[in-house]
Amino acid sequence: MATKGKNTTDADQGNPGFVDPSTKIEAIKNLIFGENIQAYNSEFDTIKNDILAKKKALENLIEEVRSELIQNIDNLSTDLNIRITELESNIENKLDDMDEKKVDRRQLGQLLVSLGEKIGKE
Repeated sequence: MATKGKNTTDADQGNPGFVDPSTKIEAIKNLIFGENIQAYNSEFDTIKNDILAKKKALENLIEEVRSELIQNIDNLSTDLNIRITELESNIENKLDDMDEKKVDRRQLGQLLVSLGEKIGKE
């Protein structure tokens, strides 16, 4: 049951005075923009596609950089571990050399006393 007023129902659509709201919007757009609306829509679509393509390219570039960074970090980690191992080895060798060259103070003292005694006897 349709009521009089501004409410629309399926029965009103058969009414010759009824105008679809989307048709009104299209008519207003045509009045404001005229024939240029298709050109504007085309330009907007072109710009949108260009932005999407550049976004995809940037995402690919970011992924490449991420991969390179991960690989460089792994390489640096490996290099650092090798250098640390070499340093540990060098330190151990130096300590071994120092132990061989190091003279016990007591032993040195006894040797000096004994040398002094020998010198004193002569």
